[in-house]
Amino acid sequence: MKLLRVGTAGAERPALLDQDGTLRDLSALVTDIDGALLADEAALERVRSAAASGELPVIDSAGLRTGPPVGRIGKIVCIGLNYYDHARETGADIPTEPIIFFKAPDTVVGPDDTVLVPRKSVKTDWEVELAVVIGRTARYLDSAAEALTHVAGYAVSHDVSEREFQNERGGQWDKGKNCETFNPLGPWLVTADEVPDPQALSLELSVNGERKQNGTTAEQIFPVAEVVRYVSQFMTLYPGDVINTGTPAGVALGQPEPKPYLRAGDVVELGIEGLGRQRQQLKDA
Repeated sequence: MKLLRVGTAGAERPALLDQDGTLRDLSALVTDIDGALLADEAALERVRSAAASGELPVIDSAGLRTGPPVGRIGKIVCIGLNYYDHARETGADIPTEPIIFFKAPDTVVGPDDTVLVPRKSVKTDWEVELAVVIGRTARYLDSAAEALTHVAGYAVSHDVSEREFQNERGGQWDKGKNCETFNPLGPWLVTADEVPDPQALSLELSVNGERKQNGTTAEQIFPVAEVVRYVSQFMTLYPGDVINTGTPAGVALGQPEPKPYLRAGDVVELGIEGLGRQRQQLKDA
């Protein structure tokens, strides 16, 4: 299923995109697309049955905003330097264990919402990423195979980053990762049954119509299943939590000087095979 949330920010309603590309209203069945729903197999089955019946009300999508596909996210765990080609382009050593940092849930916006360039920013960068959404409580998982059974689905994530804040202002990476609007998510949460191999997805991103990133999740150093298993050794993952699994080569940081960092007026478009597309225009904060 392709689950999504539509409407004005803070007042989104749950919806489903059916096999014909028609937007359907789920409001009569569920209150939201969130961890509570994702952990409830009976509720999900009711949604599947209703979708198959073709009787869900149609939503007129003209002019309708698409919000983040998951509401009330508990935490966003991010994996840094998780693609071989991205590590090479930035001159970084290949990690021997996953690098973990966090983004606050309040960085999440819709897939086509405005992204704000922070005040005093000179190095705002782009990163297309595969987001993993957790569907079952995960703690101390024993195997990669077990880890995949805890995944509810997948989405497109844009891990916007301010590299000066991240790398040159002391401390950890979080200062460059948590500026407002720095995590567009969606358009859809695609349930795990529709993504048979998360290591066989193409990712791409363009800035002002020029292709910058063109990668594949096959380049991940730590595959999705290992990332979920590994993270569960250090913290409990709850339904509705999100893991951003890293970005392939092609970010501004890895390009020759003068590096083409983002500025107000730029348009970023990105997508992942089968998971949909995003488009954001940048403005000054």
